[in-house]
Amino acid sequence: YHDSAAAILIDGKIIAAAQEERFTRIKHDSNYPFNAVEFVLKYSNLKLNDVDHIIFYEKPFLKFERLLETYVAFAPKGFKQFCKAMPLWLKEKLFQKKMLFNELKVHDSNFKDDSKIFFSDHHLSHAASAFYPSPFEEAIVLTADGVGEWATTAVAIGNGNNLEIKKEIHFPHSLGLLYSAFTYYTGFKVNSGEYKLMGLAPYGKPIYSDKIINNLIDIKDDGTFRLDQDYFNYATGFT
Repeated sequence: YHDSAAAILIDGKIIAAAQEERFTRIKHDSNYPFNAVEFVLKYSNLKLNDVDHIIFYEKPFLKFERLLETYVAFAPKGFKQFCKAMPLWLKEKLFQKKMLFNELKVHDSNFKDDSKIFFSDHHLSHAASAFYPSPFEEAIVLTADGVGEWATTAVAIGNGNNLEIKKEIHFPHSLGLLYSAFTYYTGFKVNSGEYKLMGLAPYGKPIYSDKIINNLIDIKDDGTFRLDQDYFNYATGFT
């Protein structure tokens, strides 16, 4: 995880939102966002038990499924990373709801109902954060990141209160991870330095664009794409 945060909505309107790093001063703080939760509750003048629903941004079991299937597909590559990842999953991440409940009830001793905790599809979470605050009643929503549970890119249709994902591109084919690979290659930190690479890009010349398009990525006529995995090893990194 990275950049943990909390937001609160009342009647569909965003009332408050904050990232944990703003309170701890730890860049990209990935810990449970205790301070951010405290802030949004205080700002909204609410107790946690007043909140109707608590939504987490992805579905841990589907993500775990991806990790297992990826290991089987690429084995024996990635064995060391697999061994490092499994203890954390078996100890914490597979029990995400219990872990969240234990953290949340510290905010309010009256919060005793874990049925309020829900898990949303990762790319649906991205799409919702774009569509619902927008002024549009209808929209096509495109999301692209490193990877969620399985999806790396998704197209959704928003109509009123309904938002439905229509098409996905799945891991390991990912524009976000392609960009992170170049971030790492140029000496910056993944999940941190991508914006630096973006800032530097206008000052360069696209002398390698043909090599990238002809070798690294295969763009299909329908707009989907595939990455040549011979050039990457992130698939065995188990993110």
